[in-house]
Amino acid sequence: MATAVDILNLIAARRSRRPARLYPALDDLFVRLAWAPLGDALAAEERIWDAWMHHPHGAAARVLAAATGDIAARRYDIAETRLTLLLRSAPDFAEAWHKRATLYYLLARDDECLADIHRTLELEPRHFCAMLHFGELLFAGGATEEGRFAFRAVLSLHPNLPRARQGLSDNP
Repeated sequence: MATAVDILNLIAARRSRRPARLYPALDDLFVRLAWAPLGDALAAEERIWDAWMHHPHGAAARVLAAATGDIAARRYDIAETRLTLLLRSAPDFAEAWHKRATLYYLLARDDECLADIHRTLELEPRHFCAMLHFGELLFAGGATEEGRFAFRAVLSLHPNLPRARQGLSDNP
């Protein structure tokens, strides 16, 4: 089982690690996300999400999109089933791990959420949203310094992410 310390170590090493699946355009998009004016940064974020949702096997991307819709519609059991089956057939699909972590986050299934955040960050060290959820879990558990570390890491990748900025100001 992944621990908070394991995830903090992944976040700390994020700059020296490469994603499991390389999308050549992502490096440039992350530079734009970090340095561009707000409008351009938001466009870069949207393109990053598009790349993360993509999978070389179209069926896997369609299952992920369906599960994302299930989560939005609060059909959590269906979403969990879809994502678990998807991860059995595509265990290197970082965004599928992240979506299941999000589902577990919403359901307050923290241990399972942490395990999936860990796997997400193993596969995609720059996953700012996985780091954000992790930071929120840390703050909720009273680990303020660790939560601030996670949020600062998020902001190093995505300086315009309001939830991370707000999280830091709410937890001085």
